[in-house]
Amino acid sequence: MTYEQILTDYADDPEQLELTFLKATRAGDTQAFTDAIYARHEANPAHMLFAAWYYRLAYSAEIVKDKAIAWAWAIPLAFVNGLIFWALSDLMTPVRGKDFLPLLAIIWSPISAVLVMLFLAMASKPLWRRLGLLAAGLAALSIYVLVAYDLFVPGFFQQQYLNLTVFHLPLIAWAAAGLYVLLGRMDAENRFAFLFKSLEVFVMAGLFVIVGGLFTAITFALFQALGIEPPGLVMRLFFAGGGGLIPVLAVAMIYDPEVAPVQQSFNQGLSRLIASLLRLMLPLALLVLAIYLVFIPFNFRQPYENRDVLIIFNAMLFAVIGLLAGATPVQATSAGPGTQKWLRRGIIAVAALALIVSLYALSAIVYRTYIDKLTPNRLAFIGWNLINIGILILLLVKQVRAGQSQWLTAMHGTFAIATIPYVVWTLITIAALPWMFGIDRTEIESLPPEIQEIVYDRPYPILLKCPSSPDVYLLEGGEKRWIQDIPTFEAQGYEWDQVRRVSCTALEEVPDGTPIPPDAGQPPG
Repeated sequence: MTYEQILTDYADDPEQLELTFLKATRAGDTQAFTDAIYARHEANPAHMLFAAWYYRLAYSAEIVKDKAIAWAWAIPLAFVNGLIFWALSDLMTPVRGKDFLPLLAIIWSPISAVLVMLFLAMASKPLWRRLGLLAAGLAALSIYVLVAYDLFVPGFFQQQYLNLTVFHLPLIAWAAAGLYVLLGRMDAENRFAFLFKSLEVFVMAGLFVIVGGLFTAITFALFQALGIEPPGLVMRLFFAGGGGLIPVLAVAMIYDPEVAPVQQSFNQGLSRLIASLLRLMLPLALLVLAIYLVFIPFNFRQPYENRDVLIIFNAMLFAVIGLLAGATPVQATSAGPGTQKWLRRGIIAVAALALIVSLYALSAIVYRTYIDKLTPNRLAFIGWNLINIGILILLLVKQVRAGQSQWLTAMHGTFAIATIPYVVWTLITIAALPWMFGIDRTEIESLPPEIQEIVYDRPYPILLKCPSSPDVYLLEGGEKRWIQDIPTFEAQGYEWDQVRRVSCTALEEVPDGTPIPPDAGQPPG
């Protein structure tokens, strides 16, 4: 008889469940019994006996947290990651023949994710097929990025895409590690527990960076005091190689590979510190958002006219989403009923104010796109704004429906759902942008070199004229389209500072296309 069947037959018999637990312990089958209890509690949180067993087993997992970290695997794999980082740290990604971004800034996260998954495999039961498929997927996506970015024209679109991948590929790498851990247990509780543990890993990695940065700074200060000038190879070993140690070590110190995410420790150490700090920040976030909303009418045009202000808005909104997730208890035992009541109120208030700011930020970026043009950056952040708005709306709706008694389950469900659009939009952004903003290079290669340079450096529309003529042409599809007059030029929404001067000889070499408007007749000779 399976544990699921036993729980069904003896759902109201505490003595029989106690006996079953003792038998499972003697048989070394405690994990299967625990998984069955967790699943039954999630399906029916109001059942008192299952709830009692859930909290008993969760507490037992906490007090047995003094696990032995698998240093025998963590340290060698961390050093392998560091050596890979060191080897790649001198390579650059070119844009238009000039070095733009270190290669390592783009591909560090897929490499680290593979080493982290390898650590998880070696420190517990290896899932080689799953690991191989995920590693192959990350490798293919990394190669795709390094090949596809060259499809962009003009060059600064390539720069925007590479900058976007610096932030998007780590999310995909994190999702790959999540799939390795979560496949087979994709319920909301496990997904939210993995999300919270990921936050702990990021904080631990940040602490490593601070400590490692101080150590490196002191080391090089001593070198300087002794008159020693370390070669670039040694400096890269400290910075890139040292940084490569962090991902595997941070995961090894925070995550127990032998138990499910929901059975990790959440009420001790760093988990407790992070949760407490983020909950204390809820009133501060609420105050900041409220003050900001009060001052919006006095500075309404700022995000519409100032790109830097809009960037700050979007960063703040992502921080708010992280704050709401981090302030939510993973287990009901993490906070008392009174604390949970005020936590829920604070989360709802912050989410409601953040929703208003999100709509405001979305209107600003849509407006800037409308008056100018769609770029890879703007498309990506319009998508992120829409997703964040959807998450905040979902959070508020689920909280209204759940009430105080089921608020925690509703919060876990909200963030478990939120991980899906985050990952999907990240994949779309990485995969689709090169094709949406690419151009047929055969059209460019047929143009005079002087005009090719303009095409590679300037976004659409490309407007051309030669010094000896007042006529302006739109370059489109490898042809020049004569614009009939100034009213037509302005009606198209073009601006005079977009017009580029080229030699009359180069302009004459470009074949004529359909004029603007099409019935304007023949372009001037």
